[in-house]
Amino acid sequence: MKKYLLYLFTAITLLCACTFTVQAAAEDKTPAELPGLTYDHSMELSYAQEFSVDYYNDGYTLITIVDEGQYLLVPEGKEAPEGLDKNITVLQQPLDNIYLVATSAMDLFRAIDGIDNIRLSGTKENGWYIQEAKDAMEAGHMIYAGKYNAPDYELILNEGCDLAIESTMIHHNPEVQEKLEQFGIPVMVERSSYEPHPLGRTEWMKLYAVLLGKEDVAEKAFKEQTDKLDKVLSSDDKDTGKTVAFFYINSTGAVNVRKSNDYVSEMIHLAGGTYVPDTGKSDNALSTMNMQMEEFYAKAKDADYIIYNSTIDGELTSISELLAKSELLADFKAVKDGNVWCTGKNLFQETTGLGTMIEDIHTILTTEDDSLDELNYMHKLK
Repeated sequence: MKKYLLYLFTAITLLCACTFTVQAAAEDKTPAELPGLTYDHSMELSYAQEFSVDYYNDGYTLITIVDEGQYLLVPEGKEAPEGLDKNITVLQQPLDNIYLVATSAMDLFRAIDGIDNIRLSGTKENGWYIQEAKDAMEAGHMIYAGKYNAPDYELILNEGCDLAIESTMIHHNPEVQEKLEQFGIPVMVERSSYEPHPLGRTEWMKLYAVLLGKEDVAEKAFKEQTDKLDKVLSSDDKDTGKTVAFFYINSTGAVNVRKSNDYVSEMIHLAGGTYVPDTGKSDNALSTMNMQMEEFYAKAKDADYIIYNSTIDGELTSISELLAKSELLADFKAVKDGNVWCTGKNLFQETTGLGTMIEDIHTILTTEDDSLDELNYMHKLK
């Protein structure tokens, strides 16, 4: 018995010690020690949790992206310090021949006047809803270099690509990242889609601004969005008590909905509404799920408002077009009350405007003006 109690006490002690160590490590924000460099300060972030930026003397900057790695940004005319950890990727400024594959980042570059730094696109001209990107490709300033899993390596090398910015989709084709790196092209994998707060996604513009030396521009653009959110949150009607269904109907007739802990659901919550249907929180990386119309009908028919997601299915212009997808929708409260809206196709590419989107939703939930039928990211169906 004494041996058993001693063993139990030792095990508990070790467990507590390990727990304390893990917690201490998580709370330890001590910047990395880099050979020959002196830490100065860190970037202040309001919402983003998936990256951090530490500034060192002589203009050196260390970028850390959760689960992806670290990147040392070396100023133009200078070299990386000797003895640098081999796991830290070196980025040499200026970065003006970027291969941008992560579509969500294009609008962030646009917001900081950084489109000119992107020479290669992972999306064709007709796939962009960001006008500046379309214009750049039409003028030949930006060219298509292949999608994430099939890049045109010869073109990328000939254009002197100095950085490839990928989404986490690249992890499905790790051989592509390996080949790019073998060719001497650093690869940065961005994780803005993993941010729990909508404006955490928008705040990634600060990271890209660091790459281009445009932090002041990013601070101003980001503040415009946080001001919009603050205005909604400080309003007298910030809690409307209204329910909102956000969905689209796919080609098989199933209803594609956002999960309850998705950032779109969170935008509805921040706008003063309640998202339906409640799918429960999920740790799955996928932000959407499909359900049969009958199940969706049972859970969402009493929703006060409908926002139809046009991104995949295409924009709708009338209630009749919506009902053509399913006659059951005619019984929905929102349809009967005329509270049906449709997003524009630009919604998911324009990641800088999430504060504006929250403001749009809040306007929908609080306005009594029947003539209101057009907002920044949505239009009303009649």
